[in-house]
Amino acid sequence: MQCIANNVFGTLNLAELASVSKVKNFILVSTDKAVNPTNFMGASKRIAEIICQTLSRQKSETCFSIVRFGNVLGSSGSVVPLFKKQIKKGGPITLTHPDITRYFMTITEAAQLLIQAGSIAKGGDVFVLDMGQPIKILDLAKRMVALSGKQLVFNRKKTLKDDEVSINVSGLRPGEKLFEELTYSKNLTGTVHPRINSVVETLMKQDELWTLLAKAKEAINNGDNKSLFKAIATIANGVSGLETSVDLFIKQDNPDKVVTLPVQKNKI
Repeated sequence: MQCIANNVFGTLNLAELASVSKVKNFILVSTDKAVNPTNFMGASKRIAEIICQTLSRQKSETCFSIVRFGNVLGSSGSVVPLFKKQIKKGGPITLTHPDITRYFMTITEAAQLLIQAGSIAKGGDVFVLDMGQPIKILDLAKRMVALSGKQLVFNRKKTLKDDEVSINVSGLRPGEKLFEELTYSKNLTGTVHPRINSVVETLMKQDELWTLLAKAKEAINNGDNKSLFKAIATIANGVSGLETSVDLFIKQDNPDKVVTLPVQKNKI
């Protein structure tokens, strides 16, 4: 619930303030998890994208654009610092699935491409950055272990040698994908920058979006998890059905633990 309050309504608040303040450029940093979302983080970012696309159609001096990319090496929550820490401790390395893949780029690449994308935005753009080929996380783990002078082993029952590090495959977590996608369609259009493409995606009707956002805000203030899920799933158009969801959010039955969102009665 706090994820939706922060990513969805936080984006809406900032975007509206940017428009009122006549900010020249507003760039939403999005993620590959926003494409066909299977968890609330991805759904919240997808809705934030839709909000920016919708506001771009209104008369405003602010240019709204969206930049969508994958994992940034060394950023908060990145798998590389985690693996590095686990290897330093002697293991085990934790991996959710041996076939899982992700797109990666460096912090410097991400920052530079983000700024450059903003400079070519015209309004309502969805920019997809060239992330190269997806990397198999298992191969990344093997490479990091090898660079540390050790060898990765899969037999956890085996007594490890000093130069060996074991790996623990735990299984995919609820809402986690084997691979991520960067676009809903394959119709990418090149830009003046060789590593930045744009994509045209279907927009939601404005009145329908505001109505569903109002329902989502009401659900947050009432601590109504299931109603919020339904509103979010309708907007994101890709979150798994309520009955089949194993997201811990739905399992949360104690609304007292929910951090409520302040309401502006005359605003959505």
